[in-house]
Amino acid sequence: MSKQIIISLNRFDKDLVEYALSLGIRDLYCRIPLSISEDIRQHFNIYLEKENGVIEVIGKMSPKALKVNVEKAEDIQNILKAVSKGVNIIFVDTSSWKIIPLENLVAEIQNTNVKLFAYAKSIDEVETLLGVLEKGVDGVVVNIDNVNDLGVVFDMVKTVDKIDLVEAEVVKVENAGMGERVCVDTVTILNIGEGLLVGNTAQFFFLVHNESVGSAFTSPRPFRVNAGAVHCYVMMPNKSTKYLSELSSGTRVMIVASNGRTRVASIGRVKIERRPLKLIKAKIGDVEGSIVLQDAETIRLVKSDGSLIPVTEIKPGDKVIAYHSELKARHFGKTINEFIIER
Repeated sequence: MSKQIIISLNRFDKDLVEYALSLGIRDLYCRIPLSISEDIRQHFNIYLEKENGVIEVIGKMSPKALKVNVEKAEDIQNILKAVSKGVNIIFVDTSSWKIIPLENLVAEIQNTNVKLFAYAKSIDEVETLLGVLEKGVDGVVVNIDNVNDLGVVFDMVKTVDKIDLVEAEVVKVENAGMGERVCVDTVTILNIGEGLLVGNTAQFFFLVHNESVGSAFTSPRPFRVNAGAVHCYVMMPNKSTKYLSELSSGTRVMIVASNGRTRVASIGRVKIERRPLKLIKAKIGDVEGSIVLQDAETIRLVKSDGSLIPVTEIKPGDKVIAYHSELKARHFGKTINEFIIER
């Protein structure tokens, strides 16, 4: 189920609303009536908060919506009663978020057609609300003051929740000479098992691990992924791709864990330097893919058992975690259905 961003507006900002429209966002939330022109109004569903928890829906849809404050366990029963009376959308709010009551509510209504929206008190809280019981809420109401914050939230909501990672068998390892490799330094600490999906082709990606382990010669750098050569593809939050050479400070990338779970992180710095490189080829069934990485012990792939293996130790027969996409062709990073051969 796709997640919805509902922008909470305290004042009408034409640039912000038009940017939201360009991203495909169609929901606005207001606590007071706003002067929104008809040509813009016709593109949105507007949720106007009124007294006694009633939410008036102005737009092309006409569901019954209700706001409920959850402060105690009994409030969840009140929500279930509202659902039984035909309420289609529940906005859940509380002065002090406790994830357990929200988890209970998600579990109670998961087999109904009711949408559950939650109020985020900050941008940082959006990601937590989207991940409750892995299913998460259906949408998040969040105060947005500028287009940059909207871009951050959009990536959180639209990023793929989980990637289906599979086992690939290494079939060939060889030196690739000198070339430029790309270090991606994020603004967050990456956990053991997390990294970027990188590959030479748009069909086959390897999970390149972060540098949280370090080596005998270097200290751990848990914010960094030494991702590969400049020409390699890296998978982005919406499953589009960019070349590693295109990444820069401020770009948001998709961090992938060895269990397939994903999150979004911003890049603080990109370092491109000339280093000795190694070509690694692997197969998933009959499909072959490859990657070019710096030939150093600090760069690691993730084995199928979850352990890490340095590039300097990889050999034919090793089993590593990878991702295989059925759609092979890309046009400006977007998947398209057309004939293509990449080798």
